[in-house]
Amino acid sequence: MFDSIYSASVTVTEYFTMAAAALVSGVIFAWLMSFRVRSTKRFFIVNAILPFAIATVITFVSGNIGAGVAFGGAFALIRFRSAQGSADELASILMAMCSGVAFGMGYIAYGVIILLCMAGLFFLLSMLPIFEHKSAAQEKLLRVTIPESLEYSDVFDDIFRHYLSAVESVGVKTTGMGSMFRLSYKIKMKNVSEEKAFIDELRTKNGNLEISILPYADPANQL
Repeated sequence: MFDSIYSASVTVTEYFTMAAAALVSGVIFAWLMSFRVRSTKRFFIVNAILPFAIATVITFVSGNIGAGVAFGGAFALIRFRSAQGSADELASILMAMCSGVAFGMGYIAYGVIILLCMAGLFFLLSMLPIFEHKSAAQEKLLRVTIPESLEYSDVFDDIFRHYLSAVESVGVKTTGMGSMFRLSYKIKMKNVSEEKAFIDELRTKNGNLEISILPYADPANQL
């Protein structure tokens, strides 16, 4: 059951047996992962066929170094033309690729086990209350646009002291052809219900220009 179905040279029957197992397992895996990875229909399709695609590559480049290098270059080009996905999407793709290697070497039972066990482990770990920092959920990103003439280093300090329990500057950016500045802060409100009053007081200082309060994410994406 756990031996490779491939003989010295892959036959048509062996290949299509592998293809059927990889495609069926891939569809089941993509369906299971869709409950935890909220993504697009295209991502579901890619997840479903990826084990079969990887298995086919492994099957036909086995022992052929030149073909392996050529396929590696093709995959590299695809990677750099793809948008960066979330951590969940990348994990799902890696799981599908791992099983595809097993299928491609003829180990069908191992390929099925890898897909189902990894999907189950992903579900289990995602439901466990670990590394869930309540303080992180309270952190917000404040963006305030101010005119070029306004000295921004301490202009909002009195408002921040009144409404915020924590504040940290995460960046400054020019906007409006250099006629305005956009200030970004990581903040924690003392009282969430006072958010509107907080924004109203900021508006009196920034000339009623744009103000936004958003969920805080990676500092690299704040500006």
